[in-house]
Amino acid sequence: MPGDPVSWFMIEPGWKVVAADGSNAGRVEEVVGDPGSDIFSGIAVSSGLLTGLASKARFVPSERVRSITEGRVELDLPPDAIDLLEEHAPAPPPEEVRP
Repeated sequence: MPGDPVSWFMIEPGWKVVAADGSNAGRVEEVVGDPGSDIFSGIAVSSGLLTGLASKARFVPSERVRSITEGRVELDLPPDAIDLLEEHAPAPPPEEVRP
């Protein structure tokens, strides 16, 4: 039984991701958004056994996230739809600008 809802700020890599039918969809690879503006864009989900290994992470837009509870992100997508999502391209590291 899922716990109380939590903010997207709490999501961490490795959290379980669950498809709409309750089946395991993978693990959170990365949280995508702008914390300073409180804009949650979505999550990168890896279906590999270990975070970052065995498969390309897929980007799940925030509007497909049904609920967030401690350690678990539930989607409104069926399991077969997750593999059809775009691959996630991690953001490049920030550049240091010098005057």
